[in-house]
Amino acid sequence: MSGLERSDKFKDECGVVAVHNHPEASTLAYLGLHQLQHRGQESAGIVSSDGARLRVHKAMGEVAEIFTEEALGKLPGMLAIGHTRYSTAGDSAALNVQPIMVDCNKGMIALAHNGNLVNAWEIRSRLEAYGSIFQTTSDTEVIVHLIAQSKEPTLPEAMCEALRQIEGAFSLVMMTHDRVFAIRDPRGFRPLSMGRIPNGAGEERDTIVFASETCAFDLIGAVFERDIKPGEMVVVGPEGVSSRFYGTEEVKPASCIFEHVYFARPDSVVFGRSVQVSREAMGRQLAKESPVEADVVVPVPDSGVTAALGYAAEAGLPFRFGLIRNHYVGRTFIEPEQRVRDFGVKLKLNPVRSLLTGQRVVLIDDSIVRGTTSRKIMRMVRDAGATEVHLRISCPPTISPCYYGVDTPSKSQLIAATKTVEEIRDYIGADSLAYLSLEGLRQACAEGEETTYCTSCYTGTYPTEFVPLEQLIPPALAPKKP
Repeated sequence: MSGLERSDKFKDECGVVAVHNHPEASTLAYLGLHQLQHRGQESAGIVSSDGARLRVHKAMGEVAEIFTEEALGKLPGMLAIGHTRYSTAGDSAALNVQPIMVDCNKGMIALAHNGNLVNAWEIRSRLEAYGSIFQTTSDTEVIVHLIAQSKEPTLPEAMCEALRQIEGAFSLVMMTHDRVFAIRDPRGFRPLSMGRIPNGAGEERDTIVFASETCAFDLIGAVFERDIKPGEMVVVGPEGVSSRFYGTEEVKPASCIFEHVYFARPDSVVFGRSVQVSREAMGRQLAKESPVEADVVVPVPDSGVTAALGYAAEAGLPFRFGLIRNHYVGRTFIEPEQRVRDFGVKLKLNPVRSLLTGQRVVLIDDSIVRGTTSRKIMRMVRDAGATEVHLRISCPPTISPCYYGVDTPSKSQLIAATKTVEEIRDYIGADSLAYLSLEGLRQACAEGEETTYCTSCYTGTYPTEFVPLEQLIPPALAPKKP
């Protein structure tokens, strides 16, 4: 990491997009991935179909680096699926870049996956014992093998049989030469939405698109239609759009509440609710629960901005951008040989001294992971002249890892799992520290009969059978430590 400390933020695994019935399907998939870049910056790929043949282009790197005009020109056809990745299961390596494309007894298929399968390695071991040969260390490949080994006569039936065997989080887009599939796991951990681009008079059918977040639709002119429901498989083909539910057992939905706290863009609608509305409500609720005498509310950009707006409005305090984020930090950066204190944080954030000097500051952030970055930001704000710094976090303390497609440290590395709130306050050097309550978070995200959330990272209670993180990946396949 070029000498810089590891990011003290959670990372989502990826984003997916699919396009059916558009003459520039691969270009639309590229633009959709560009809007989903925040969900994964490690690698990206697109598979297209011209009705007879599937073609793929994928590589390590960010979307704009990978897909040049020349590369997109080699992806013709009316259908495409795309993927942008941050690895949580499997090596960070070119062999794991998605979509996965295979030619099997069900024909040529391509698959892209957002989430994490908690029983993938158990299934993989069983399949390998019967002779299956895996080409990647990704949990996603298990799905392809299960489809290929199914004795069901049709691809949709084979897919349903495969999906009933896997456990965990999966929002999938899959493609054959003439069909696109969109699937969510029965608990609906990860978001997946359907949109439509109305075609002009004389066109037979509209363009149907799918994406992890609705912000992808805005750029390509698609209208959000609905979410794919938990346990649903939507198929778009020559005969139109059809839907079926593949599960045999009803389970309680458990959508990831952290999508609203941090992962999703504020301009998206996730799980049927505006992310912007949820985050402002978190800030308002935080101000009600944990008020403090102060002069100014300052967000830790960018993820703390919306909650800070809500906090400032509820508290009747001025909102100020007292920290400015540098969005142009590259993948590598040369550090001075003479060590500069807190260099990594200073590279990304810089204080506006005229707004902070002599002020009692309420600093709003979305989470504290290890506490190291929060400690450095505290020091930066104090060094800029703040007389008091009160940290407010727009979610509860994170005490447990996530097993459903989020890159979280082990429990021992989560500061809230090993320290009390007062001990964390003392460690990071804040004058006061308060988190949003779990009930306050649920209320802000409008949990109710239609939407129930997974909050296992705050409670340690998991909606699937508990699987220790180290058991998800056998030691021989585990990523090498940097």
